[in-house]
Amino acid sequence: MAVELSPHKHLPRREMLLAVLLSGQFMANVDGAVANLAAPSIRTGFGTGEGPVTLVVSGYLIAYAVLLVPGARLGATHGHRRIFLAGLAGFTAASLACGVAPGIGWLIVARFAQGAAGALMVPQVLSGIQAHFTGTGRGRALGYYAVALSGGAVAGQVLGGLLISADVFGTGWRSVFLINVPVGIALLLAARRALPADSRAERGGLDLRGAAVLSTAVLLAIVPLVLGREHGWPAWMWLCLAASAAVFVWFVRLGKATAAQGKRPLLAPDVFAEPVVRKGLLAHGLTTATYVGLLFVLALYLQQGLGAGAAEAGLAMVSWVAAFGVAGLLLPRFPARWRKFAPTAGCLLLAAAYGALCVHLLAAGRPGPPLVPLLGLGGFGLGISANSLIGRLTSTARPDRAADLSGVINTNAQLCAALGVAGASTAYLGTGSFPALLGGFTVLALIAAAVSLGTERK
Repeated sequence: MAVELSPHKHLPRREMLLAVLLSGQFMANVDGAVANLAAPSIRTGFGTGEGPVTLVVSGYLIAYAVLLVPGARLGATHGHRRIFLAGLAGFTAASLACGVAPGIGWLIVARFAQGAAGALMVPQVLSGIQAHFTGTGRGRALGYYAVALSGGAVAGQVLGGLLISADVFGTGWRSVFLINVPVGIALLLAARRALPADSRAERGGLDLRGAAVLSTAVLLAIVPLVLGREHGWPAWMWLCLAASAAVFVWFVRLGKATAAQGKRPLLAPDVFAEPVVRKGLLAHGLTTATYVGLLFVLALYLQQGLGAGAAEAGLAMVSWVAAFGVAGLLLPRFPARWRKFAPTAGCLLLAAAYGALCVHLLAAGRPGPPLVPLLGLGGFGLGISANSLIGRLTSTARPDRAADLSGVINTNAQLCAALGVAGASTAYLGTGSFPALLGGFTVLALIAAAVSLGTERK
């Protein structure tokens, strides 16, 4: 059973452990966003069309989302330290391959490999926090975890714009991938020292049949969500989404049958038995969809609609991330009787920020100075809701279900993020109205607030 590390003994080791884990998470999130800004330069550099460049951007996200749950199970069966190091090494090598790619085909393959390596590394982060932190220590660690999630996505945009504009040593877009190489090597060295040796792993290997079925279900969902808007949502994409739902049902039934035979399924069926888990995942998914949708559309709105530069558009979200981080650090300090209502309060603050920004834009026509504090309010609300929901989910699960829940939380977030981008970009490009989109986000945040009521502890 996990034991909370003493607040006095081994503090440097505890801080180093958390820093290493969160740095891996941060790198993965940065590279999920950084290729968006590099896409025009890649297209020009290789003289290729939109299709191949789309695969450079989306290939990472597809491989990452599909393999998160199998990556979590591999950590449980082969050791979280071992799989984290393997994923980090693969991520670093794939980043190098991206940076030196001689052609677009090479780059596409390297991006898929980078996403697959990230899917090995990332689930071990939340599993490691669950295994090595409890009580208030876990609360603080989850606060920093949420900052790595949100900050990595925004940093990808800001860092990508700055590196491409700087054209470091004439590398152009390649620098956004090559920067991972020295960072990854340094992190590997630190991880070998900081991560504790793996304890006794779970018996049994990976449920390959379950992994294949779940990967198929996620693939059928993520490909249309990532590529649908650019291809005009043809009929086959809608058929894929419908098939995905059917395959998900098959996966659940397969898991129950595997458990009935006395074998360990890819996901234990009782992971979703608690209503708190189901409602928590739904509320977290809804708020994640609005945030990632806002991140994507705000960049379009500021650049295409208002003529801002790429770096300026990325910096616009800094107040959001800063407030998100403050919320994560403050939440463990709230009285216990207040934390009970934190998920709902956070969702309501998020809804208020979306609504206020919508009203402001309708009245003023342009963002103006209020953009910064209103985004800060939204970031603070999302930080409160995300941290409290993830904390509630991880504290509900049994210790031997940590890997299952880690994979589910990450996969749920990725699918909802893809859904948020697909829905928000389609709505915005179809109507051209950013205030109307914010009105829709307000409604979704209010629904998340209502759902999160069911996660409150009595």
